[in-house]
Amino acid sequence: MFAAARTWTEPIVAGAQIASALYDTGLLMVVKDHCNMTNSSSLQNTSENSEEEQQKRISNFYMIYNLVLGLTPLLSAFLIARLGDKKNKKITICGPLVGYLVSRSLLLFVIMLNWPIEVMFGAAALNGLTGGFSTYWAGVMALASKGSSEQRRAVRLSTIELTYGVSGFIGSMASGHLFVKVTIYKHSGSVLAILSSVLYAFCVFYSLIVLKVPQETNEPILHAQDPPRGRVNPNLQHENKAPNNFLRNSQSERTPLLHGREENTLASVNTEPVENVVAVDKAIISLLFAAAILYDLAVAGGVDVLPMFLIKEPLKWGPEEIGYGNATGYVLFVTSFLGVYIFSKYLRESTMIMIGMLSFSGGMLIMAFVQWTFMYYIARLVMLFALIPLPVIRSVISKQIQGSSYASYIIEGFEQKLTSILAQQSENRSQEPKKTRITTEAFVMQLLVWN
Repeated sequence: MFAAARTWTEPIVAGAQIASALYDTGLLMVVKDHCNMTNSSSLQNTSENSEEEQQKRISNFYMIYNLVLGLTPLLSAFLIARLGDKKNKKITICGPLVGYLVSRSLLLFVIMLNWPIEVMFGAAALNGLTGGFSTYWAGVMALASKGSSEQRRAVRLSTIELTYGVSGFIGSMASGHLFVKVTIYKHSGSVLAILSSVLYAFCVFYSLIVLKVPQETNEPILHAQDPPRGRVNPNLQHENKAPNNFLRNSQSERTPLLHGREENTLASVNTEPVENVVAVDKAIISLLFAAAILYDLAVAGGVDVLPMFLIKEPLKWGPEEIGYGNATGYVLFVTSFLGVYIFSKYLRESTMIMIGMLSFSGGMLIMAFVQWTFMYYIARLVMLFALIPLPVIRSVISKQIQGSSYASYIIEGFEQKLTSILAQQSENRSQEPKKTRITTEAFVMQLLVWN
């Protein structure tokens, strides 16, 4: 039992995400305080001009920070992934975690020693050069996929997402209170930076000493001519059944996205060449990657603009309110996990993906017109299933790609990073002429991208 528990990546995901939630709140408030001090040195500014200048400085900081954080992994992620395939597969998890530990510890020096805030650009570059989130998350998902059966893989990956969400919820709820009520020598945010570094150190220790690479689950693929021993293959027993009943069988070996084509293939007892089936798989995988890119373009754009939205009019939240707001975002991981767990028993994967996309688009439409706090939470309520599509798409892709290579996860992570950068750059361009309509335009833009 203990040996099996050593293959779980959930402790790493939980610790790293709590640390990330503490760091994100601390960084946002430190950047805001730094911009306030910079603006206060200019006495000629009116309060309205001062707020606009603060908004511009914060937006510019995050534009550069996220750009560096998103582009630098392009130089190292494939090298780290290849090294992990040749040497030890834990390298794709340990390397990025070491980068997180070192780079995010620099926030403590910015707070305690009054280093310039531009130091965090170097921290972002260091984080990216050690693989960044793309490599780290690819390693986590690859290990989880390797140790799970194909029938339960969607639920297994959604469990990782659930752990990610619950941990982020806990960290976000605590971060605002810790920032306000606990300080060291009147340095706000120092406790958040210390706790974040300690948790990252725990994750590095766990990944190096405790974590064990799971044995790959080698299950025979069910063919029409050889059903499992002691059980009759239902595909042969009910060939004339309605296609809908066949598709609703959630325990079948292959993904339901391919069932329509596979039913004909199995009924003809492999009369078609194998190459045709592989070609169909490749086409569907390409379409799934395209869907993931477009959906992530919409999601990333909306998420990236939220910090600036929360700290300005009309909401103008403080540290505690920002912590609560971020926590509601992580609740979506819990509700999306429950959605995958329940829907996977009755619905096809394509239907689950559509439910998630509709949930996201409805919530973003409401978010575009938020004027009061309760409207923000209503928008979050509508987005309960917004995170279903990506883990389901990953599950479908992992069922089609054999072997233990991290390539598919790395490529997907890069595509999501690049789309996130493109979304953020377009939003920053749209913010320049009309600052009063920043959020409405940005959120509506994401809705249009998805449509």
